[in-house]
Amino acid sequence: MILLDSENWVVENLEKALRLWSEKLAEVWTLITTTPQDFKGGGIWNVIVTINGAVQAIALGLLVLFFVAGIIKQSGSFAEVKRPEHVLKMFVRFAIAKGVISHGMELMLAIFTICQGVIRTIVSNAGIDMATETVLPQSIITAIEDCGFLESIPLWAVTLIGGLVITVMSFVLIMTVYGRFFRMYMYTAIAPIPLSTFAGEPSQGIGKAFLKSYAAVCLEGAIIVLACVIFSLFAASPPVIDPKEAAVNQVWTYVGELVFNMLVLVGAVKMSDRLVKEMLGL
Repeated sequence: MILLDSENWVVENLEKALRLWSEKLAEVWTLITTTPQDFKGGGIWNVIVTINGAVQAIALGLLVLFFVAGIIKQSGSFAEVKRPEHVLKMFVRFAIAKGVISHGMELMLAIFTICQGVIRTIVSNAGIDMATETVLPQSIITAIEDCGFLESIPLWAVTLIGGLVITVMSFVLIMTVYGRFFRMYMYTAIAPIPLSTFAGEPSQGIGKAFLKSYAAVCLEGAIIVLACVIFSLFAASPPVIDPKEAAVNQVWTYVGELVFNMLVLVGAVKMSDRLVKEMLGL
């Protein structure tokens, strides 16, 4: 456990940085398993649903526009438009596009639910249901507290640099995960407009690309969870420190390896959107 009652400034500073990191990592774990409806009490979701309903009116107007544009581009002559099978095909396309707009919210929630199922599968099979807390080893604490004033001066520099880097990475990590939630809300709010492009065959690629991009945002959670699982396994095996070395060398070795592992995690989380897009061919 972390010793919160240490009076040594170096130990206290390192412990504060590690506590902040552990808190943000635990918050990331909670956010990934939270639905948009429950995020921040559901207030944001209610506003997004209202905006989505208002945008549907605009989307219905665009639906007719894309439908007519599709007919003009596809039909070589007026006689072709009058053919029953062609008329039926256009009617079915219009009806499907109208249904996609009207039930777009249900469609997007279904995609999100599937992606959350992938996340739950990863968590359950990994055998880890929460982020592992990162603690300062007792051997490091003892070595620091046994240092004299002059010996502790280099430790202050190492601690200041290490604590600052850990703090910055903590906020970068949590901001990336919050950014994923904001993007999901933005996709959901304006969904009816890109979905209206399904009304015309020439423009339907826009709607398909939109759904793929939204699925990619949802799947980012799976990549983030995988990165957290790997980091938790790394954190479960702390760096091997030689107790015979000087205290500054012990702290530098520990902080250096810990920061490296944290950088790997933050980098993987930051690249989660690019990795998913590569997997989906976007």
